[in-house]
Amino acid sequence: MALLESVCPDLNLLNRGKVRDLYRIDDATLLFVATDRISAFDVIMKNGIPGKGKILTQISVFWFNHLNDIIPNHLITSDFNKMPASVQKYRDQLENRCLLVKNLKVFPVEAIVRGYITGSAWLEYKKKRSVCDIPLPDGLLECQSFEKPLYTPSTKAEIGSHDELIHPNKVVEMVGEKIANDIAETSVKLYSKASKYAHDKGIIIADTKFEFGADSDGNPFLVDEVLTPDSSRFWISSNYKVGEKQDSFDKQYLRDYLLSIGFDKKTSIQIPENMVQQVSKRYVEIYKLLTGCDPSFI
Repeated sequence: MALLESVCPDLNLLNRGKVRDLYRIDDATLLFVATDRISAFDVIMKNGIPGKGKILTQISVFWFNHLNDIIPNHLITSDFNKMPASVQKYRDQLENRCLLVKNLKVFPVEAIVRGYITGSAWLEYKKKRSVCDIPLPDGLLECQSFEKPLYTPSTKAEIGSHDELIHPNKVVEMVGEKIANDIAETSVKLYSKASKYAHDKGIIIADTKFEFGADSDGNPFLVDEVLTPDSSRFWISSNYKVGEKQDSFDKQYLRDYLLSIGFDKKTSIQIPENMVQQVSKRYVEIYKLLTGCDPSFI
């Protein structure tokens, strides 16, 4: 059964996002709980994907460890036995789907990095020969790789609103030149290292998004989720064909289904059971390919 909402009355609930419930443990510490909710086009669906939150959590933990040499991250522990007693009393709900993290100031930017032209980037390119108003050469094909990863940031939308792609110069106005440059450079480094690792596992990371924050001393950290099927596009290398849509092992599979039924991008709907099973299968498969482990925790 999908966990659509955590119920932890003895914890201080700060917010329920599209997927995560956020609790304050103390002034320095937060608890991220990944539910099984799923959203598309910034709309939360009526039903969820059983076990999805656990998959997202464990994939993020994997990447936090793999990428820690590039930038520190906000993770304190994912080991449930090391969680505060106030958290452990909710083991049945929270085990394998929560992270104890540092309470940081999060920058209001989603740092999107694209290795291939697809999705909204492809739609803009067809109209304007640009992505985020960054000019690109003529003649690119759908899902073609860029010569080098392209940094295309967006705003962070509230629930019910839509993220907006913005030119990198806009980030300078939002957070200042140094932080903006650090976000851009670090995002590309993270994507490049992760892409190389995934390529060796037979996976293409077409694009992804990162989020960053800072502590009271201004030290930067990687935050939120990292390189999950909710925040990235994963393709199987052996199936890749330039010039056409790819079979996605991520949330894009649900988006494509919704577009095929004329989804209005506003109204929450019940996802059919066969679609729930197909999305779940893809999330599990990408976990297994990336980590080399079976998700025995779901």
